[in-house]
Amino acid sequence: MKVLNVHASRSEDFLRLTFDGAFDPHVAWESELEPFFLALEEYADGWMPDVVKGKRQRKYARTAIWKSLAEERQERRAAIGFYRTKWPALDMTFRLWLPPLPPELGATVSVKPLSFFSEPERCQKFVELVRAWAYRYPVSHAMAHSADDAQLAGSPRFGRDQQTSIQDGFDRIYEVSWLNVFGPKLVETVGRERMLSTPAWRVEEFPNGSVLLVTWPTVADFATQEARLAQARAHAHLRPDLDFDTVLRTLHERSALLAPVEPRFHPDMASLLSRVVDRTASYDRPRRIAELNAWQPPEPDEWRPADSALPPDVDDLERALEHYSTLAEHLVALLHIQVPSVFEATPDSLTDADFYFWREEFPTSRLREAIDERAVPAIGAYLGEVLVHNLGGRWIPRQNLMEAQVLVGTRVWFPFVRAQRYMRSRQALLDYSLTHLYRVAERHRG
Repeated sequence: MKVLNVHASRSEDFLRLTFDGAFDPHVAWESELEPFFLALEEYADGWMPDVVKGKRQRKYARTAIWKSLAEERQERRAAIGFYRTKWPALDMTFRLWLPPLPPELGATVSVKPLSFFSEPERCQKFVELVRAWAYRYPVSHAMAHSADDAQLAGSPRFGRDQQTSIQDGFDRIYEVSWLNVFGPKLVETVGRERMLSTPAWRVEEFPNGSVLLVTWPTVADFATQEARLAQARAHAHLRPDLDFDTVLRTLHERSALLAPVEPRFHPDMASLLSRVVDRTASYDRPRRIAELNAWQPPEPDEWRPADSALPPDVDDLERALEHYSTLAEHLVALLHIQVPSVFEATPDSLTDADFYFWREEFPTSRLREAIDERAVPAIGAYLGEVLVHNLGGRWIPRQNLMEAQVLVGTRVWFPFVRAQRYMRSRQALLDYSLTHLYRVAERHRG
């Protein structure tokens, strides 16, 4: 069973629920946990898991859950995963913390894409699911919201260091999410009367002292002006020490950061930059696209007019050409598994190599000595070979690699100089990309 991976693509936002509730560890698990999975089966509208994973994957069934939990049981905890094989994607972790730790039942649920929760009916069922869980397994705090917006809000640390955030948890109203369950301690901190009078789409008190609060009927449109207004009203009400206008302005600023931006990349670099953006988390993608829209690669200057080319100064021309070919093969040997197109020595293989080096942060993740002695000569020779084989270029060998040239049309190019600049830093991989030099040489070959 091949399950969908919520995190395989960073292009889309998703709904994320964090839930931690108390349970009775002295009752048989099948009995104590049955209400949790009954509610999941009743209310998981369109996103019900079909795979359970412990030591191995199994088709979702109650017996599969008990087997997986037994497999994964350790001295103080047990954790299993739930997934889907069809859209929408689901990544759900269910865990139990066992004595001598405080007994706790936890679930982290990620459903992708967030747009799946555009319909009020589906959102209502999600609310009913969390309500059923919180009613049966009392929580200190639970929340469901856009994962991207929660990231921008600073969740779960909210400006605290890691140790403090783990120690204190959600000990005050740092943020109001689309769906919230505030435990009795939080309710008393705010004041029960104030909590129950919060202006929100739904406010419900539980017998265990917790309060369910939902700001807006649907979560997918959390960034609209109306939904943000509802969110700000609830937050400012629960935190009267905060200024409403400041809260609302902050929310609108986050909405602006998440608003889609149309890519308008430099045409030579569009293919490469699109891949760079694909590696950017969805919450940061609009900013990154805008940044790359404004960025222009420096015009390649590793060339001189053909009539001022340096003359060859090697004793054996054929041997020099074989040396360049051998150096280029070193790059093929280095990249052929990660970048199979490198065998083809085409313009597209240059873009694939550009992206590989950028993704791997190659200039800073490898020893500088190895880069200068092996990578730079291999990259320069490979670039030169691509110019020769695809643009009708011709090598003009020199004893000093940095002086070796490839004649294309009315210009001679210095591929080893380009490679040296290229390997300075991760940003240099974009500023001095192999792809851009090739495209400029292509335009000037006539």
